Amino acid sequence: MSVIAGADSHTADAPGSHAAEPRRYWPGVVCLSVGIFAIVTTEILPIGLLTPIGDDFDVSDGTAGWLMVVPGLLAAVCAPVVTVSTGRLDRRTMLVALIVLLAAANFLAAIAPAFWVVLVARALVGVTIGGFWSIGAGLAPRLVRTERVGTATAVIFAAVPAGSVLGLPAGTQLGEHIGWRASFVVMGVLALGVAIALAVLLPPLPALEVTRARVLRALLRGTGIRIGLAATCLIVIAHFGAYTYVTPFLEQVTRVDRELIGVYLLAFGVAGIIGNFVAGVTMVRDLRATFVTCAALIAVATLLFPLLGRRDAGAIGLLVVWGLAYGAVPACSQTWFARSAPHAQEAATVVFTSSFQLTLASGALAGGAVVDASSPSTVMVCAGAVALATIAVLTTLGGPDEASPTATDSKRA
Repeated sequence: MSVIAGADSHTADAPGSHAAEPRRYWPGVVCLSVGIFAIVTTEILPIGLLTPIGDDFDVSDGTAGWLMVVPGLLAAVCAPVVTVSTGRLDRRTMLVALIVLLAAANFLAAIAPAFWVVLVARALVGVTIGGFWSIGAGLAPRLVRTERVGTATAVIFAAVPAGSVLGLPAGTQLGEHIGWRASFVVMGVLALGVAIALAVLLPPLPALEVTRARVLRALLRGTGIRIGLAATCLIVIAHFGAYTYVTPFLEQVTRVDRELIGVYLLAFGVAGIIGNFVAGVTMVRDLRATFVTCAALIAVATLLFPLLGRRDAGAIGLLVVWGLAYGAVPACSQTWFARSAPHAQEAATVVFTSSFQLTLASGALAGGAVVDASSPSTVMVCAGAVALATIAVLTTLGGPDEASPTATDSKRA
């Protein structure tokens, strides 16, 4: 799995490290992975529980979609803000504090007496997402030997597809059988456990390099970064604009029993894990071709969903295709940013996190407007059109190595 290409060379937190070799904090690596699993699962949990939450508070599917919009918007803002403003603080302290905040957000959602309280809880989730991802993504070089950094990074980010494969279906099934609030309670307990484990198993991680706002601005001048931003924005809008409302589609169009929704989402998640590992191989050979293939498969799946998704077999088959494609998208996007800014990996990760979360929120928001104004079938067609636009961007513009700012420019900034 190659979620962060060039992780072996990411030394933002490691240059001149005074830690004696060998560095062996594999339990800490596993804790980071479980923490990301808790974050990913919490973020996407409303996808499987959209209808019961909406029914409980008497809001439409489109309005309930704000449960995906709000954390994405906050994460987009908090990725640079938290990273820059806390740049001199011990990274272990920050990670523990952010996971405790995630636990509080889940417990608040579980006891929420009104829909706006759930939205407040989701805003807190957004703060955790933006901060934890931006700070934790580059810690592998400080936890393990240099030759094992790639493996450690793979372990950390294996939690991303695992959230879709295990977390979302499990949370959905739990919510359907004993109530959606129970799902958030479980996630809150998991987050508290992770916070304790991080505090105990991670070593002190004082800041060794501060990512400044000027460095982030310098990155945005690079053509490769801009192309990556355009492609990421389009494909993430396409995916979350449709996938946020896949549960209403399965219930209203495919006529799937609510108790079986988790099984359908499981098929998507398993395919996502496979797609992620396949991309880890194909991206090395041709990153742009891999990205284009992902966009094409998402376009095919979403455009055909209103036609073939009316039957169980067609819906499951298209979810598998869709999952294979989307499972590789975060890897393609992050790798594109990393290759466009090899001299500023932490800053590139911040740009990736912020752009990804902003477009996630935008896609969920746009999809909700379409669902309320028309139908889940219409949002699938719209998503397919946006995915086709992604293909146009990737095939007509340059690659990730195009005219990115030089390391000298970045340092001067």
